Amino acid sequence: MKTWSLRAGLIVAAAAVPAVVPGWGCSEMSQTGTTEGVGGNSGQGGAGDGGQLFPMGVGGNGGAGPCHNLECQVVQCSGGAKTTVSGVVYEPAGRVPLYNVTVYVPNAPLAPIEDGASCDTCAANLSGKPVAAALTGTDGRFVLEDVPVGENIPLVIQVGKWRREFVLPAVAACVDTPMVDGDLHLPRNQSEGNIPLIALTTGGADALECLVRKMGIDDEEFTSEGGAGRVHLFTGVLGTERFADGLHGGEELTPATNLWNTLDGLMRYDVAILSCEGAQYAQTKPESARRALMDYTAAGGRVFASHWHNIWLQLGPDPWPRTATWDFQLDPGEPFTSHVDMSFPKGQALSEWLMSVDASDTPGELQIRDPQHTISAVNEELTTRWTFSEAPEPAGVQYFTFNTPLTQPDGSPMAPENQCGRVVYTDIHVSSGDYIGHPFPSGCITQELSPQEKVLMFMLFDLSACVTPDDQAPPIPQIQ
Repeated sequence: MKTWSLRAGLIVAAAAVPAVVPGWGCSEMSQTGTTEGVGGNSGQGGAGDGGQLFPMGVGGNGGAGPCHNLECQVVQCSGGAKTTVSGVVYEPAGRVPLYNVTVYVPNAPLAPIEDGASCDTCAANLSGKPVAAALTGTDGRFVLEDVPVGENIPLVIQVGKWRREFVLPAVAACVDTPMVDGDLHLPRNQSEGNIPLIALTTGGADALECLVRKMGIDDEEFTSEGGAGRVHLFTGVLGTERFADGLHGGEELTPATNLWNTLDGLMRYDVAILSCEGAQYAQTKPESARRALMDYTAAGGRVFASHWHNIWLQLGPDPWPRTATWDFQLDPGEPFTSHVDMSFPKGQALSEWLMSVDASDTPGELQIRDPQHTISAVNEELTTRWTFSEAPEPAGVQYFTFNTPLTQPDGSPMAPENQCGRVVYTDIHVSSGDYIGHPFPSGCITQELSPQEKVLMFMLFDLSACVTPDDQAPPIPQIQ
């Protein structure tokens, strides 16, 4: 069995494989071969009359009509065998496997990804006219079937606007080509691939900037507003105000109000991550800003709000205040058990994923550090509950989500196919053990992700993904 290893941005063979067909060499149209023997009808997909492009017992992909480019290199195997590529996709750091990442072989150049809020639903076609596609499971594993055979086969991993391209030097017919574990990870920097443009506001109660760093994003990708990096830091109340002297010359950050005071300020970004400031601080979030944030999500923006950033929901425009029952109580004690709501497909997936990444010892349970309590329940007609507490803990909800816009102008529910944006709210402090307010990244002292940080990472990649109703499993990518 051959494996492939990533070196210098390409996946290179651990063992030599004879040349088959150049990966992009079939620009003309041809009829594909049959399923019997070495060849069938002559064409780019399989050699006819004794041609030796494919092993014995392998012919071209049967079926009528012309093929294009890599379609011509998809073969049909005898005896039920398939040509597959398999592996595991990880977060940028290459340590934690990811659920619901699309893996595919494109048949055309990929279109560039534009920055800013956009309507990216799962009904939209993938770029590059894929000839094979699959989703990763809760263990991060995928198996791509009917992969084109030959040299220099392109491979893409993508979740939302996270995207990275690879090249497989060779794929052999009718066997599996397994990837070396750890090689397939999302980009750490712009040279490796596309990273969403993220706005992150710091705060005096939750150092989410350190969590994003622990996910594997390179320090150079953290910049101030307008910088060339992909994560723009803004100063929230009592949060980090500048970079450490060794990064960007200790540059100061611009205030969070630069981000959220206007719709234009928000629309520049794909995702906004709002770290808890320790209180609502309504004076920095006027009604106009709360309207701007809602309008941003309606246009396709994605928002992650931590704890006291509940102000955007509780005091936001209708119907956002109706998403939950707001009920501030004193912080619960530790240990604190949160339960995963497994009544919907992605909730079940979260439970399984937590077990697979060693964030939980018991299916459907999660131990929380530094629990908070500002909501007791969610409005199930508007939102989806992900994790919750019950007796002997105070009844509460630690994570909930909703797609936007929630309603039409007349107040009736918005049809799911017309929802472009997404909001994740957490009623806990997520970052575990890092220092608040220190110049970035000097306060980021922990290396490993805590269980509740892993949950947040799951939610952030779910937030980034194409929008689909929470009561449905992520759709399998369709090959056109």
